[in-house]
Amino acid sequence: MLLLSLLLIVAPLVLRVLFPHLWTDLVYHTELLRILLKFVSRRRRRPLFLALDRFLEQVETRPNKAFIVFENKRFSFKDADRESNRIANALRVASVLRPGDTAVLFMQNEPAFVFCWLALAKLGCACALLNSSIRARSLIASVRCCRGASVLIASEELQGAVEEVYEDLLQEGLTRIFITAEELRSSHMKSLIRAAQESSDADVPQTLRASVSFTSPAVYIYTSGTTGLHKAAVINQTRLLAALAVLASNGVTDSDVIYVTLPLYHTAGFLVGFMGSIETGSTIILRRKFSASQFWDECRAHNVTVIQYIGEVLRYLCNTPQRASDKEHAVRLAIGNGLRSDVWREFLKRFGHIQVREFYASTEGNVGFVNYAGKIGAVGRVSFLHKKLFPCALIQYDTEHDEPVRNSRGLCVEVPKGQTGLLVSKITEIAPFVGYAQNEQQTEKKRLRDVFKHGDVYFNSGDLLKIDHDNFIYFQDRVGDTFRWKGENVATTEVSDIISMLDFVEEANVYGVQVPGHEGRIGMAAVKLMDGVEFECKKTFDHVCRFLPIYARPRFIRIQSSVDITATFKQLKLKLVEAGFNPSMTTDSLYFLCERERTYVSLTPSIYQQILSHSIKL
Repeated sequence: MLLLSLLLIVAPLVLRVLFPHLWTDLVYHTELLRILLKFVSRRRRRPLFLALDRFLEQVETRPNKAFIVFENKRFSFKDADRESNRIANALRVASVLRPGDTAVLFMQNEPAFVFCWLALAKLGCACALLNSSIRARSLIASVRCCRGASVLIASEELQGAVEEVYEDLLQEGLTRIFITAEELRSSHMKSLIRAAQESSDADVPQTLRASVSFTSPAVYIYTSGTTGLHKAAVINQTRLLAALAVLASNGVTDSDVIYVTLPLYHTAGFLVGFMGSIETGSTIILRRKFSASQFWDECRAHNVTVIQYIGEVLRYLCNTPQRASDKEHAVRLAIGNGLRSDVWREFLKRFGHIQVREFYASTEGNVGFVNYAGKIGAVGRVSFLHKKLFPCALIQYDTEHDEPVRNSRGLCVEVPKGQTGLLVSKITEIAPFVGYAQNEQQTEKKRLRDVFKHGDVYFNSGDLLKIDHDNFIYFQDRVGDTFRWKGENVATTEVSDIISMLDFVEEANVYGVQVPGHEGRIGMAAVKLMDGVEFECKKTFDHVCRFLPIYARPRFIRIQSSVDITATFKQLKLKLVEAGFNPSMTTDSLYFLCERERTYVSLTPSIYQQILSHSIKL
């Protein structure tokens, strides 16, 4: 009896020492199995149960509960249902959309964004979500990615951007453009506000979406990924149904209040914030744009309990002046990705005990990880069950030749624990890769074949990660021709093409460089000028501002006499990245994009030091 008592006392201690994460693993995997069972159950329901149907369930269950709060306006679940019905019926009356069609949303964060998506879903239509900061050529290219779209709906503030390329948009197949405003600048556009006000709020017939299947496209979310230009990642109805569980799986319930400051056109804002709240029945506090200075005041005013982030967001919060009220709030959970370890620690120290759920995922990818154990710096934890359900591995990658290392049999080589490797995930029925709309070539580039046996196919994440001996996984870097700045993926190929349009530029090599104290990499371009000409600072500034969104504009330019290439004529970037924008590392002329003077200026050692000390904001 005494021995049994000792065992009962000692056993938990031994288990805690030998298996320190046993309990958290058990809790997480129990929840994972519960979510999978619910997902399978929903997939078996007839008629088909889609993400929209979960919203309609919430309308029935909690019609008067606040769903969206935006700039002193409150919309209940029933309000959202009625508003979306009006928009859907207005579009039906206009006879511009039929079930199976695609519409384009070019909108900022506002309730109309949510209402429009719900309306389109009720009509059985797919929806392409455009980045609201793109303009001119980038806007046209994004519409072209989703060839077949017939309708574009834009925010009132984006009328000018649409009007500028109106004729080009018509050439891409758009037949009608609606603006969420009463007063319009052009007679070519229609007021969706007026049309909705004149329409009925009666329920939209379910028969309109009777032909929608689980493989039907639900949403197109744009990404530059790791292979270059704009691509519209196809999020089908199955993927959308699975995305409902993201917040619920992290303990969010209907009593929570979610603060959504990330763009709704992004995966994080749309799938995690919006879709996640549809599942849980939580209230969304929607903000047009993120504001570090007003963040906590709004959290207090609305009793926010859950916040979303990308790494930059929490760093911005940590950089605000300290206040006595920093820990006076109701926030209990922060969920997001891209958080540096030092910022993570500073955030917890300054703003109190907030559970941070860092995760890893990509818009088009078929694998993800969640750091449910709270290990600072990790993006998740790999387990036996996870690898059984979603087979994935880290493989050796040759960064110089930009390709996986293969053995004598032509197969990839898995890296041991503690070493960095390229994340690949097997494409299976439970972990599919749908690819990109109208772009089979780019879709095929993301399929990696003959990985561990001849004939197998894996998704190439384009990301380098590392797994430690406790099975925690850490993000290391991106590969290929993409870098990330201000929470946005920047396709170097596109930026190079834009710069090369300048009549005095012969060739441009674009890459991302690190800036101490900043997340991601900032844009830099090595440029070779035409013979006998000089670099035109003002003209270059005006050009990049016109054609590129602010996050994609190269902040630094390096003038070279020639552009180094490999034997296969690929531009060399490694040495350029290592040199960065440090004037002491090169004799080439360097320039800095100065927003105050609205031109590129010579990058002097003084400006360089001001950037490092954060006296100059980037």
